[in-house]
Amino acid sequence: MAGEEVLRKKYLLLEGRLDERSLRLCLGAEAMALGYGGVSRVAAATGVSRTTVHAGVRELGGERPAAIRGVDRGERKRIRKVGAGRKPQPVHDPTLLADLDRLVDPVTRGDPMSPLRWTCKSTTKLALQLRALGHAVSQATVWRLLDDLGYSMQSNRKTREGTDHPDRNEQFEFIHRTVNEFLSRGLPVISVDTKKKELVGPFKNAGREWRRKGEPETVNMHDFADPELGKAIPYGVYDIARNEGWVSVGITHDTAEFAIETIRRWWYRMGKPVYPKATELLITADGGGSNGARVRLWKLELQRLANELGLILQIRHFPPGTSKWNKIEHRMFCHITENWRARPLTSHLTIVSLISNTRTAQGLTIQADLDDTTYATGKKVTDDEMNSLRITRCDFHGEWNYSLSPKSLITA
Repeated sequence: MAGEEVLRKKYLLLEGRLDERSLRLCLGAEAMALGYGGVSRVAAATGVSRTTVHAGVRELGGERPAAIRGVDRGERKRIRKVGAGRKPQPVHDPTLLADLDRLVDPVTRGDPMSPLRWTCKSTTKLALQLRALGHAVSQATVWRLLDDLGYSMQSNRKTREGTDHPDRNEQFEFIHRTVNEFLSRGLPVISVDTKKKELVGPFKNAGREWRRKGEPETVNMHDFADPELGKAIPYGVYDIARNEGWVSVGITHDTAEFAIETIRRWWYRMGKPVYPKATELLITADGGGSNGARVRLWKLELQRLANELGLILQIRHFPPGTSKWNKIEHRMFCHITENWRARPLTSHLTIVSLISNTRTAQGLTIQADLDDTTYATGKKVTDDEMNSLRITRCDFHGEWNYSLSPKSLITA
């Protein structure tokens, strides 16, 4: 505010010309003149602690001056000897910082049995533990000391991918070579995956969008699934060469049948018109989920799709724990999330429309449709059905890299 800016300028002019007590009295007088809240306003404007301003107010009221520490700033004239005043706590309590550091980070500081290892390390609890160790500290002092030690309040960060497979890099290189080979031959290459399930209804959606001030869109207080609307399950297919995508929005379960049906719809509506002479299709997928490398139903449905389309389906799975490297994640799904940020997904039609209207400056286009088929879970695939597959496994990690050739339709 204008008044506080004026006060700040006055303080800067007086700071080097008055001794500590005189300046303290000036600040106290300003606070008293401002009335209720004056101490806080003066402290905020000048950068002086509220304790110092309070001391000035008390002295003007005739009370005995209080011992104030930490009040010398810049060129201010002193009335105390250098080094006078209350010493910082670590000076007369030399083990305080070491004990605090050990409590905050017990494992790396050599105290794995610390009582605070399995509890919330709030400054209040840290102060209690330090007092139990014989240190006279308050919660505010602990907060200040933590800052001096280089600590800050932080949340978790997702960076760890789990244990790396020893052949992880080799698998990436194998996928890269295969993709480049297919692209050089003009053959289709797609990346497939399931996007995060979404609640359908007036629920909060992360992000912010422009709206008139004071008019946020209202949503439900609690995220309990609507028994009628349920959830939406977007399964996507991303054409790497053409920067185009297809998304089927399912309403029941994320199964291998649903995944293959999505690929089927993509082929008939988007793939076949632009790859009319294709004899092979390369599919890159995660190692888990409905399109997992160990899912029997995934392979059986792939065989049926190969029979129907008359295409050799080449499959390449990413190693465990590396799903974020799947092209569909950072070339299509992230843009869908950005497009519907802060918008409640009130219906399946809303979700389909938001996905279909996702565009990027790099030319990404997406088509989407609702798949209201009921997909059952728990379907078993027999050994006879698995033995009937026309599957060819690559020499390098055949469990991740294989192909299925078309044949006459097999019976379920």
